[in-house]
Amino acid sequence: MKRILRYSDGTVRYGLLEDDGTIRPLVGSPFEGLATGGPATHVDRVQILAPVEPRAVYGAGLNYVKHAQEVNLPLPKVPMLFMKPPGTVIGPGSPIVLPREGGVVHFEAEVAVVIGRTIRRASEAEAIDAILGYTCGNDVSERVIQRQEMDQGCLVVGKGYDSFNPLGPAIATGLDPWDITILGRVNGELRQSSNTNDLVYSIAALIAHLSRAATLRPGDVIMTGTPAGVGPIQPGDVVEIEIPEVGVLRNPVVAEE
Repeated sequence: MKRILRYSDGTVRYGLLEDDGTIRPLVGSPFEGLATGGPATHVDRVQILAPVEPRAVYGAGLNYVKHAQEVNLPLPKVPMLFMKPPGTVIGPGSPIVLPREGGVVHFEAEVAVVIGRTIRRASEAEAIDAILGYTCGNDVSERVIQRQEMDQGCLVVGKGYDSFNPLGPAIATGLDPWDITILGRVNGELRQSSNTNDLVYSIAALIAHLSRAATLRPGDVIMTGTPAGVGPIQPGDVVEIEIPEVGVLRNPVVAEE
């Protein structure tokens, strides 16, 4: 397993993160290879950014069995997919901004998949082979607007506000997609604790399904669904999403000015 960071030391770069916080810069982007070169640095001396700037962010609704049971809804007969604007993506430490229209805003801890190479009409095996790695994601959602939209058969604004998709802190390669632990905490209190073995549609199935319609390209992100335990957040809260092999994605919550 390797952990890939995107960071700024005055210049935006990619690097490999070591256990002691050392960062070894990559020669190019991780989509070109993981060769390193140049002087090493340390996480304490750089700004950690969102691990990618995605062209497209796809989401999956009701994709954990226990979450569907929690909200008393039937399991989807096909993957329940939506898209989030790229501007929703923020990195570790950046604030989640609750909009003025926000009535009930929830956090959603998710395993986010980063696509590593271009695929179209991939089999499930090919889909897994096309993954660069996995990172922590938070599919922040404004529920009042979301319900209004879904009653009309659409879903954009409720999940589409700027800052509504924190990602990070790193991309971990080589994980078993059928056995990834995902945790969510608010103000240090554990709210979500699950594993991708509870997914309705596996990560391989989601990617293969999407690739039948859309060409998936390096850096595209797929948010794979949230487990049971979602809940509201308020200004002043701190939300933490953790995948043990990836690290902790931590974001404060603020009100829009």
